[in-house]
Amino acid sequence: MRGKTIMFVGDSLSRNQWQSLTCMLHSAVPNAKYNITRQDDISTFAIPDYGVKVMLDRNVYLVDVVREPIGRVLKLDSIQGGKLWMGIDMLIFNTWHWWNRRGLTQPWDYIQDGKQIYKDMDRMVAFEKALTTWAGWVDANIDPAKSKVFFQGISPSHYNGTQWNEPSAKSCVGQKQPMPGSTYPGGPPPAVAVLKGVLSKIKKPVVLLDITNLSLLRKDGHPSMYGLGGRTAMDCSHWCLSGVPDTWNEILYNLIL
Repeated sequence: MRGKTIMFVGDSLSRNQWQSLTCMLHSAVPNAKYNITRQDDISTFAIPDYGVKVMLDRNVYLVDVVREPIGRVLKLDSIQGGKLWMGIDMLIFNTWHWWNRRGLTQPWDYIQDGKQIYKDMDRMVAFEKALTTWAGWVDANIDPAKSKVFFQGISPSHYNGTQWNEPSAKSCVGQKQPMPGSTYPGGPPPAVAVLKGVLSKIKKPVVLLDITNLSLLRKDGHPSMYGLGGRTAMDCSHWCLSGVPDTWNEILYNLIL
C-alpha cells in the first residue's frame, strides 16, 4: 500500500471498515507518525513517511440528495458526488444501510427518477436504480490501469433471533458465540441479489468484497448495548473493533495482492 491513496465511499459501515484499516495500519508501523484530518464529509488518515492515505467519503446513497424549494430530493440518476472519487488509486464503495430509513431518520423528502418526482417508492427498486446510476459512473469514469474498484458487500444486522433459530432473542444483546457451521438459517438480505445483478452488468472491472455470509454468522460481533446509544439505541448493525471489519480488510488485502 506504500504510496497509495485508498478511499472508502459509503455510510457508517464504510466508516467501520475505514476505522478498522487505520488501526491495522497503525499496528503494522506503530512508530510511524500519522495524522487524521476531516474536511466536510471527507476524513483522511495519513502516514506521510509511507505516502499512504486512507480516506472516507461519507455518502450514504452514492447518488445525490439535493436541497430544492420542495425539500430534500433523493435523485436516483444524479451522482455529482463522483467528482471527489476521480484519480483515487483504490475505491471501496458501499450503500444499503440507509435505504429503508423512514420517519425522522430519513434524510430526504422526495425521490426523483428522471423527470418524475415521487413522495416515496419501493425502496428495493430505488436501491437498484441508484446502483445502476453508480455503475454507469464507474463505466464512464474509471481507468482500470489507474484505479481499482471494489464494492463492500451487504453488511447484515441481527435484530431478529428467528433468523438464527433463536426466536426468544429480540436483538443481538447477550450473543457470545457465532453461528456454528457455514449456513445462516434466515438466508441473505434481498439486497444481495440486487447488488450482484447490477455488478454483473458493469463493463469495467469491479471486485465484490462478498462479506455477507461470513458476517451473518457473527451475531455476536455487534456493539449491542455497549454502542454509542447504550440500551436506548441497541446497535446490532455496526461491528466491534477489532472484529468482523478486520476480517473484511484481511480479505481486501488478499484481493489486492
